[in-house]
Amino acid sequence: MKTIMDNMELVEKIVISTETPTPNKRMFLSNIDLSLVVYQDSASFFDPPSIKMSFSEICNKLYCALAQMLLHYDFMAGRLMPSLEDDDRLEIDCNGAGIVVAAARTDEKLSEFGVISLSNPKLRQLIGFLREDGEEIDLKDKPLASLQLTQFGCGSLALASHYNHCTLDGIAIRDFEVNLAALTRGDNFIVIPYADRTLLKARSPPKITHPHYEYSKTTDTDNLFTNRSTNITATRQSTAKNQVHVLHLSPHQISSFKKKAMKSSNLNNITTTFQVVAARIWKARSIAMKMPEENTSTMLFPVDARKRVVPELPEGFAGNALVPAFARASVRELMELEDACIIRKVQEGIERLDDEYVRSGIDWLEVNRGVPCREDSFSLVAWWRLGLEEQEFAWGRLKFATPLEVKPGLVMMLPRTEGEGGVSICLDLPEDQMQEFCRIMMEV
Repeated sequence: MKTIMDNMELVEKIVISTETPTPNKRMFLSNIDLSLVVYQDSASFFDPPSIKMSFSEICNKLYCALAQMLLHYDFMAGRLMPSLEDDDRLEIDCNGAGIVVAAARTDEKLSEFGVISLSNPKLRQLIGFLREDGEEIDLKDKPLASLQLTQFGCGSLALASHYNHCTLDGIAIRDFEVNLAALTRGDNFIVIPYADRTLLKARSPPKITHPHYEYSKTTDTDNLFTNRSTNITATRQSTAKNQVHVLHLSPHQISSFKKKAMKSSNLNNITTTFQVVAARIWKARSIAMKMPEENTSTMLFPVDARKRVVPELPEGFAGNALVPAFARASVRELMELEDACIIRKVQEGIERLDDEYVRSGIDWLEVNRGVPCREDSFSLVAWWRLGLEEQEFAWGRLKFATPLEVKPGLVMMLPRTEGEGGVSICLDLPEDQMQEFCRIMMEV
């Protein structure tokens, strides 16, 4: 019996387990992992295959590759459970329950789904057969990863994922996709994952040596970024949303921003595109939202701690090691300071993340069971730096990858479509605030 939803037909939906049984074990989750127990949705897009390959053949290559993947990524086939040693925290039961994969078709062309670089409701059909909207689901029964492969009427393909962030951060996801692409081609693993998160375990006793403005203590309503609680019933989040907007910055515009900022002597010689654009986003968003001038605005942005901790984490670390750096200032300061001074605050946010600071933050989370800062703050995610668009699958080269949802409190820096260069800024604001945001962003 066919299942059809929004002109999308479900071809099949299966559970994939490992090729051969893996040991049943429990996996420790670090406090960084546990601050991100939330599901993320994204999609990768492909042009029609250049070689003759049926949709059935493409599906089978994906299924076989995933079954091989789970030999090294066995925890992805597990389920979240309360820890055997500590009822107050979660861990992964590597029980081989499997990941869910749906194959779907639509007669609509990819072009009919709108601009694929802009989050829109129609694109969410690409995970339509993976969601259990409106139902209460125990996390112990919910797959940590689900995939939907969709073929469009024009022959293009989309591979969408619905996965729990506690399993992998953006860099580990990139490694996962590198391996998946290789296996679909019939090649071997490129990156062998190292999934032991005890390397980021809190110290005993905890030793908090720094103030940690990047975190807030949890409340009963904290569930935008996390479900840190061991109450393992997950329900769909219903959050009031504004329209998601995109501001495109060309390479020339970014260069102009850099030249203006570098006129000041307060900056390091090496000032990156991210630092320059992030500083502008922080200023523009804080002012456009009409935050009181005396309020402190905090911008969070993930920084890779893999080589910042001592000892360094092993190559292929498969977990969460992107920790939130922060920049904070009063709104009045953001209104009055020169661009170079704001950029310097962003640079300082990166520079403070040495081994002791990261360890102190892990210990802070151990004591306070916190979440990323929630008060007068937002998180800026530089998706464009992950390099997800470089993978060659058996059915073709990945042409574009994008998140399927931009949650309130998040700003995404996305790559522009192929050949355009520059960066796209995607955020959720009311129309009047977005107009003011764009005006401030484009000031030179």
